[in-house]
Amino acid sequence: MSFSFLSHLECSRTGKRHDADEVQGVSDEGAPLLARYDLDEVRASVTPADLRERPHDLWHYHEVLPVRDPVNITTLGEGMTPLLPLPSYGAAVGVPGLLMKDEGLIPTGTFKARGAAVGVSRARELGVRAIAMPTNGNAGAAWSVYAARAGMGSLIVMPVDAPEITRRECVATGAELYLVDGLINHAGALVKHAAAERSGYQEVSTLKEPYRIEGKKTMGYEIAEQLGWQVPDVILYPAGGGVGLIGIHKAMLEMQELGWIGDKLPRLVAVQSSGCPPIVDAFNAGLDESELKEGTHTLAFGINVPKALGDFLVLEAVRESGGTAIAVDDDDILREVSALASQEGTWICPEGAACMVAVRELRESGWIEEQEQVVVLNTGTGLKYPETVPVDVPVLAKDGRVPVR
Repeated sequence: MSFSFLSHLECSRTGKRHDADEVQGVSDEGAPLLARYDLDEVRASVTPADLRERPHDLWHYHEVLPVRDPVNITTLGEGMTPLLPLPSYGAAVGVPGLLMKDEGLIPTGTFKARGAAVGVSRARELGVRAIAMPTNGNAGAAWSVYAARAGMGSLIVMPVDAPEITRRECVATGAELYLVDGLINHAGALVKHAAAERSGYQEVSTLKEPYRIEGKKTMGYEIAEQLGWQVPDVILYPAGGGVGLIGIHKAMLEMQELGWIGDKLPRLVAVQSSGCPPIVDAFNAGLDESELKEGTHTLAFGINVPKALGDFLVLEAVRESGGTAIAVDDDDILREVSALASQEGTWICPEGAACMVAVRELRESGWIEEQEQVVVLNTGTGLKYPETVPVDVPVLAKDGRVPVR
């Protein structure tokens, strides 16, 4: 029995086939390549019931993941993060059925570990010696960790304003790290040239290799499995490069074809910051692609992407699912970080908090209805963003007393 039923890669614009067993970047048209599987063989080989007997990590969906030989799997135990009910917060915002997929509990503290685990494993299988990538911080940290685990090198370039902890993660794992006085698109230009000049390096920028999306799509499989092979009414996702949203939509379509879920698709919501809303602007304007934004800024650093390579795929997923796109303000993001922590005891990242703001606003507008089941993707732990919670508390004398309130 095959471990993976990977068939080929497909240009996301033209449908042209590409060989999956060669190291690939983008298609001849410069578009992302999507992994395709022999789903008839998958259907004949595994059922949802079979999955219950497997280890509870993302690799238990291995038939629809690209690694052909399990010896090449590079893992730190990633996947199957909890789907947490938020009863107090949900009641406060008028959505009692609110759930949070908490990716803050995954290795490296963010959902980037999913793409890194699958991307590094497949690169290892194809003989890649080192990976090179631009990052807003968390992806570079995750890929450097998994590259180290696989015995591979890593070259990481991130904006100088990226979260300091992500720099430290890269340094700790022995990555070759550089900072650039600019945004992620400037880092990307530097990486592109560096990777071309080095033998054995693969550029793994967002959607410039085909397998990060395969790791991210497992969030969609997990949500369906955790809900008894049902899908929620709405899924909200913080969209920078948008890989996870594209991946979740891809997972839903694969599961429909496999017969694992019904005809219903969850309405997908792309959430951005008002300081960097290219996909939201394109959605509202009825465009198929976004325009490059200049001078963007947001404290939700992971979604500060002025122009995403896969923006047309994000917009397609949102529209096909009957979803929407919404931008929220940084001040509201900070408020929601504190509101969720105080009401539910969970400290989430600003990107996840942006989705909470979106839930509140979409419920107020009536786009989300009270009885609907809604899933928010919290893409990382708040511990990686200590600056979002200022600490201004009194210092007590050793012989003093705690004030009575």
